[in-house]
Amino acid sequence: MQASPNNPQAHSTEHSLKLYAGWFCPFVQRAWMVLEEKKTPYQYIEVNPYHKPTSLLSLNPRGLVPTLAYNNQPLYESTVLCEFLEDAFPEHTPSLRPADPYVRARARIWTDFVGSRIIPAYHRFLQYQPTRDGAEGLSKAREEFLGHLKEWTRAMDPVGPWFLGGDFSLVDVALAPWAVRMFVFDVFKGGLGIPEEGKGGEDEEVWARWRKWSRAVEERKSVRETMSEREHYLPIYQRYADDVAQSEMAKASRAGRGVP
Repeated sequence: MQASPNNPQAHSTEHSLKLYAGWFCPFVQRAWMVLEEKKTPYQYIEVNPYHKPTSLLSLNPRGLVPTLAYNNQPLYESTVLCEFLEDAFPEHTPSLRPADPYVRARARIWTDFVGSRIIPAYHRFLQYQPTRDGAEGLSKAREEFLGHLKEWTRAMDPVGPWFLGGDFSLVDVALAPWAVRMFVFDVFKGGLGIPEEGKGGEDEEVWARWRKWSRAVEERKSVRETMSEREHYLPIYQRYADDVAQSEMAKASRAGRGVP
């Protein structure tokens, strides 16, 4: 099934900067968002995960997306690509890294937290099978995931709307694709579990800050332009929810490993 946003059609012309992508992939969306934020010219190449083109395999033998070709030289790993686009095109604005060295380092700490804590917990929750592993474990998986979200949110600038305050940055990019895919828990796992406004108890302040950030993410132009309609994601995430998906991330989660 091919179901992608309108955005790729605007980037189908041959270009020295090529993004090999899958419209549904949150890791792809990170690099894609940065390209859109910075208005960096690029060529978008949609990859069929079951029939990967030789042009991609020659760049990245694992055939994973996102892969970036820059003057026919390969780069991959989504956070690396985001940093590269900042370094390679400093004249393209806005800059998504803070100028202050301390703030920049702190942003990297919490970007790493997304990859080492939040994304693995997202998949453990989504792929958990109550009928196989026990119903009580689903609640524990939910609590683990929400615990990591709260820890990340407590580290945010208290005013916002963005993690570092008034400027959208790479630390926001790191989590945004998963934030806009959290609706899948309402569909497949009985609910995400974030309390409604005014019902957060001792965590009300942190959840209010989370809601402020997530609303800003959903309204961000670069996010909207790199997303499809929600219904297109459901067949894909059904496979994760049933724990039969064969992506590298799904297999890593199934094996108890982190982000591959």
